[in-house]
Amino acid sequence: MKDMWTQLGSALASLFFVWTMLQRYFPPHLQLLIDRHFDKLAKYFDPNVQITFHEFPSDRLQRNQAYTAIEHYLSSKSTEQARRLRADVVKNGQSIELTMDEQEEVFDEFEGVRLYWSFRKLIIGSKESSYNANEERRFYKLTFCKKYREVITGCYLKYVFDKGKAIEVGKKQVKLYTNAQHCPSWSHIVFEHPASFETLAMDPNKKKEIMEDLDTFRKSKDYYTRIGKAWKRGYLLYGPPGSGKSTLNAAIANYMKYDIYDLELTVVHSNTDLRKLLMHTSSQSIIAIEDIDCSLDLTGQRQNTRKEKDIAEVKGDQKDGINKNSKVTLSGLLNFIDGIWSASGGERLVIFTTNYVEKLDQALIRRGRMDKHIELSYCHFEGFKVLAKNYMNIDSHPLFETVGSLLGKTNMTPADVTEHLMPKTMGEDVGIRLESLIGDLRNKKAKVKTKGMGQGRSQTEKDPKGKKSSAKVDEGLKEAQD
Repeated sequence: MKDMWTQLGSALASLFFVWTMLQRYFPPHLQLLIDRHFDKLAKYFDPNVQITFHEFPSDRLQRNQAYTAIEHYLSSKSTEQARRLRADVVKNGQSIELTMDEQEEVFDEFEGVRLYWSFRKLIIGSKESSYNANEERRFYKLTFCKKYREVITGCYLKYVFDKGKAIEVGKKQVKLYTNAQHCPSWSHIVFEHPASFETLAMDPNKKKEIMEDLDTFRKSKDYYTRIGKAWKRGYLLYGPPGSGKSTLNAAIANYMKYDIYDLELTVVHSNTDLRKLLMHTSSQSIIAIEDIDCSLDLTGQRQNTRKEKDIAEVKGDQKDGINKNSKVTLSGLLNFIDGIWSASGGERLVIFTTNYVEKLDQALIRRGRMDKHIELSYCHFEGFKVLAKNYMNIDSHPLFETVGSLLGKTNMTPADVTEHLMPKTMGEDVGIRLESLIGDLRNKKAKVKTKGMGQGRSQTEKDPKGKKSSAKVDEGLKEAQD
């Protein structure tokens, strides 16, 4: 048997050599015909089977979960075997993860079967997108002897997927994604925002209510399936600038361990590209659109007449930062949030933030799209105590009573409060910082009362019957100064 295989190998080698020499004398059309039969013959004698795992399969828009699992599974083997490696920082800069680079190959062994993994990358021109950018396609290729097909497809691949998912969970870190202007895709960095519900300057009862709502959502996959609804939930965060909307968004991401996809609508060219971005998001994620009232001209569109729109275009009456070339419509955004395509992926939060909730189209924020409306208002005493603990590491102080009294009568955002609580010099006394806060609160209170006196005075000028005496006016001004 050994001699027979030796003779067969020698005959094949001779055949290949003769074929190479004769190729020079065959006409092109005959060479093509022979090449086809030669390829079939080569495949017949090839003992290997290859399986390819694309990151984004051509017939699918979502990222292949198998690709992600394989990437994590091969990370340790790449470190041991590959000569060319890619390095990425993980665990908030505490360690470095190594994966195989392009054109590299590593081997693996399973139940006595030896097999090989390789990583490839292709650049393909894309005509499907309005961005006219080349598209990068990456994939892993598994090669093994065909007589072990049942072992590999039946047991080994399941083992790789389970092992890869376990590794991913073990080194899970939250990522912050953003959509680039030049192409409809996401790029990311490690999300390192330290916000948590413990450090939020918010009413304790409201914080507890939000956390309970998030916990219920996380455990409700079967419930959403039973009622026939996509496993997602919308949150509308609204309130004055500086009230902590972005901080709450970050705290939710850290609490849920969800990746954040920070969607910048102004750089999305069309509804098609918006849908493609949605398909490239993963489950257990947050899609966040901050200051949605400023992103695109989506506020009250359906109330505008055609004539009003034409006048706005002529006068250039558009908001700052709005992309005039964007063809994203209110309908496209509504379908993005709550349409048929929004059901893909699962376990997803959609969070909008706005300073002016009254400007948004009601169809955009109705229940079912934005399920929970959360108002973040001005700082109150309970929120101040949280900030005092965060910034000054104190739970009480003789000046707390004064601060609490003034906060109950004056509107000041948490952002403005923290500006006074942060030290301006090393070792600055907490009393100085609290005095600074109290002084600013008194000034705001005096301005509000003085403004009210001015309005009252102008009213009495119009209505002499209601004219106040100068003594009462002086008394009011003195009270404001106090």
